[in-house]
Amino acid sequence: MSLKTNSLASQAPTAPTAQSLLITGRTGTLGRAFRKVCHIRGLAAVCLGRDELDIADADAIAQALERYQPWAVVNAAGYVRVDDAEADTARCYRENAVGPALLAQACATHGIQLLTFSSDLVFDGQQAQAYLETDRARPLNVYGHSKLQAEQAVLAHLPSALVVRTSAFFGAWDSHNFVHHALAAARAGQPFAAADDLLISPTYVPDLVNTALDLLLDEERGIWHLTNHGTCTWAELARQAVCAAGLDTAGIVPRPAASFGWAAVRPGFSALRSQQGILLPSIESGLQRYLTDEQLLQSASPPAVLVD
Repeated sequence: MSLKTNSLASQAPTAPTAQSLLITGRTGTLGRAFRKVCHIRGLAAVCLGRDELDIADADAIAQALERYQPWAVVNAAGYVRVDDAEADTARCYRENAVGPALLAQACATHGIQLLTFSSDLVFDGQQAQAYLETDRARPLNVYGHSKLQAEQAVLAHLPSALVVRTSAFFGAWDSHNFVHHALAAARAGQPFAAADDLLISPTYVPDLVNTALDLLLDEERGIWHLTNHGTCTWAELARQAVCAAGLDTAGIVPRPAASFGWAAVRPGFSALRSQQGILLPSIESGLQRYLTDEQLLQSASPPAVLVD
């Protein structure tokens, strides 16, 4: 597979398919990104929110598949609040494990491809090198357990499914990500605390979405790790982002993870690497293109109207 550098400024459209792609999670980070990338690449897609398709409702899934007749389903829905999941266990499992399993069952029945997403939090962090797809998963928290249960159920019901594990994704298309908050604090001259003892593999959302779509179009299957090439702590990621933007990094405050009082235990090391090779560009490349996309989005926004 060729290495791509994806941004709003550099997208080569792909020939549209005869049928639509059905995307769940319309209002989430991944759902919005898939919708945008499909538009850029000329791929017909229908994107549904929770109010239009509850993925944990078998009847709702059957009705959606019958109505839209997709060639594949991209499951971008799910429970994402890692700490809240410790007390909200039933809802987390319903959205992260039950829903994907029901989608896999329905896709198997109708002969439809399925792409769904998992997490680096299926690992316990005891390994000294980046985790490969074949390494043993041992989650430390409820969220990680829900994702591992989904992986196992999806592949049991639909062995041809594509399950993408990813980590710490960031993009300019919405504000719900760590890089956005780090940059916002730096621009406001405010301190920004970040864990300096958790090693991760950050992922630029357009790279993730484009490469996952390529794998889906190529009819790849099984578990794949997709993150940008490189490893850093959260504090290092904040520093790299702020530095790339030409801002003062003095406000970045490195702290141990234990000092944040998080309800969910995080692995100290959850970097991912693919046994398929380097599929995504470097973290530094992703951050540069994040800033480019941010500028493009700002220039495309209409100027504020001042009223005397």
